[in-house]
Amino acid sequence: MTSIVTVNGNYNGEMLKRPRRKRRTQQIRDLVAETNLGLNDLIFPLFLRDGKRLKEEIKSMPGIYRYTPDYLVREVEQCLNLGIKAFALFPSIEDALKDDRATEGLNPDGMYLKAISSIKAKFPEALLLTDVAMDPYSSAGHDGLVVDGEILNDPTLEILAQMALVQAQAGSDIIGPSDMMDGRVKAIREMLDQHGFQNVSIMSYTAKYASVFYGPFRDALDSAPKHGDKKTYQMDPRNSREAILESKLDIEEGADFLMVKPALAYLDVICRLSSAFEEIPITAYNVSGEYAMIKAAHQNGWLDGTQAMVESLTAIKRAGASAILSYFAKEYAEITRG
Repeated sequence: MTSIVTVNGNYNGEMLKRPRRKRRTQQIRDLVAETNLGLNDLIFPLFLRDGKRLKEEIKSMPGIYRYTPDYLVREVEQCLNLGIKAFALFPSIEDALKDDRATEGLNPDGMYLKAISSIKAKFPEALLLTDVAMDPYSSAGHDGLVVDGEILNDPTLEILAQMALVQAQAGSDIIGPSDMMDGRVKAIREMLDQHGFQNVSIMSYTAKYASVFYGPFRDALDSAPKHGDKKTYQMDPRNSREAILESKLDIEEGADFLMVKPALAYLDVICRLSSAFEEIPITAYNVSGEYAMIKAAHQNGWLDGTQAMVESLTAIKRAGASAILSYFAKEYAEITRG
């Protein structure tokens, strides 16, 4: 047996395996990196509000803004020039336009649908993911139709399917049902196919958890529930096997992508789905609360925000996400493009 003895601080024995050799320089570390994060992996969420020539910062999300349609087009152009190719659009709707059936979400002359059309007309190369859910337009603030305090599943499906159709007609490339109603992927797929939109994809919010990390997003859209919570339809944070069932159902119903939301607190779920369903891309939403925590810690001098951003996004990619929705997308593009 070789004696483990040091002479002048040097190991006095045979050590044939030295993993540190592959970490010695930045060039070597880059050469052997197992996970590489690029702009093609990122989708940038953007918030839309009514009006003209306005860009207002969201207090709980430093560096993120609500844009009026004219300024939103300018923001998309800037991001395309930075190399960002995909965008997720979310509308902030005035209370006066909200009702119990979310009818503003079907209004062809409404702000959201017109903005989708404007962006696609000017930048056909931009990939647009649009949000299908009742809560931005609902007077109750819920993702489903509310009757006598109960969120009804099946009557909601027709509303969601109609919403998906008008978004496809406006120019959406990928429909993102974020509601977590049972059967909504099938209802949307059938509606799209019946009207000739077989090529419009569905990115299902498959494992959307009832999470506290959505707080700043709900501030941005003023879409918090007016009563109760969303625990009867969003997933219980204690469960991961349930995500397998949700994934199987969504794939059977025609989903093209599966999404896990939030991302950082559910890396195990991302990993589990990417291993179980290799035939379908798994996406992840790096949500507003995850973004806000890093920004707040950076502003207080508790950590380096840039390094925390890169480490977090890399962790999501390493867990198995094919694409990441993140409010860091533009900032990441700026630092990588120099």
